[in-house]
Amino acid sequence: MELTTAEALTLRMTSLLLRDHPAVDRPKDVAGVVTWLGAMQAQDNASAMWSLGVRLPDLTVSGVHDSLERREALRTWPMRGTVHLVPSRDAHWMLAFTGVRALAGAAKRREYLGLSSADADRAVDLLGSALAGGKRLTRTECVRVLVDGGIPGADKLGYHLLWYSAQKSVTCIAPLIGKEQSFVLLDEWVPDPVRLEPEEALATLTLRFFRGRGPATRKDFAGWAGLTAAEVKRGIAACGDALSTVSVDGTEMVVAAALLSDVGSDDSVRALPGFDEFLLGFKDRSLMVAPEHKQAIIPGGNGVFQSTISRGGRVLATWKRVTGARRTRIDVFPLAPVSARERGAVEAAFEGYARFVEAPLEFRWP
Repeated sequence: MELTTAEALTLRMTSLLLRDHPAVDRPKDVAGVVTWLGAMQAQDNASAMWSLGVRLPDLTVSGVHDSLERREALRTWPMRGTVHLVPSRDAHWMLAFTGVRALAGAAKRREYLGLSSADADRAVDLLGSALAGGKRLTRTECVRVLVDGGIPGADKLGYHLLWYSAQKSVTCIAPLIGKEQSFVLLDEWVPDPVRLEPEEALATLTLRFFRGRGPATRKDFAGWAGLTAAEVKRGIAACGDALSTVSVDGTEMVVAAALLSDVGSDDSVRALPGFDEFLLGFKDRSLMVAPEHKQAIIPGGNGVFQSTISRGGRVLATWKRVTGARRTRIDVFPLAPVSARERGAVEAAFEGYARFVEAPLEFRWP
């Protein structure tokens, strides 16, 4: 099946749960959204919260926080050494299947940091003992445990050691305490995990990726999950008729077959967080971002993504928030001239965000 760029973008917005579709029964809670997408980028907590809020319009920030306290999802490092939100009961098999790949390079990283394998493993044991019995510690408290336990350089290597402990499936990130990360034991936080064999894990991850982002390329999936081309091929084959192959302006892509029953069209304006699967779910972002605008979205190419405003799945501006005592200011930075009518549509797109943060908004344009 041949798709135009506009049609592919419409389907992507549907897959990403940013647009309704008659064949999609939209998830109604945090667990459902994260399960649909498989995993959601979450190294920036505020962005992760809005990534959920924009897909669950009935929830506020506090509502999302409460859902995470109910353990509908958790944060850990399942892929590419990057923090993601994952379904809580799936964290064990995801770490076993994709997280183990990051562990393969841990020894080289420790050598660079001047940390011995014995000290790294001892740090994991110290954290396991400190958190046992349902305890929950902030990041600062965890680092203090490591320092007091005599781990060399623990005050400077805290991030690596906490990452390593999570990769070993010992700890995970619980919801914030105040403004600080907190950590718990994964086995205690999720006492009834789902366990999958490797090939079943591959098929599940494949289906969730393309269902939640398609049309997408095989390279998109390989880059997102850290898989080989052969593994991607096997994963797609395992999904059978649930996935279909389409051509988007001559490029082969994969999409959930059910979505092709109604391709539709979309020109809606949406306010999205910077670290969202809308952009980070793809290795090739050319459908959503014009080449001349990449620098504005990822300044310096340093991996820090600006929040975006899209129209019909194409980025038209970036934005930043400035939180005040009585209201939140939204600074909008258009990537091209914006008409008065378009300004109105952009500001209207933030109505859901105002409800989410429970604060009135004001806008500043250049």
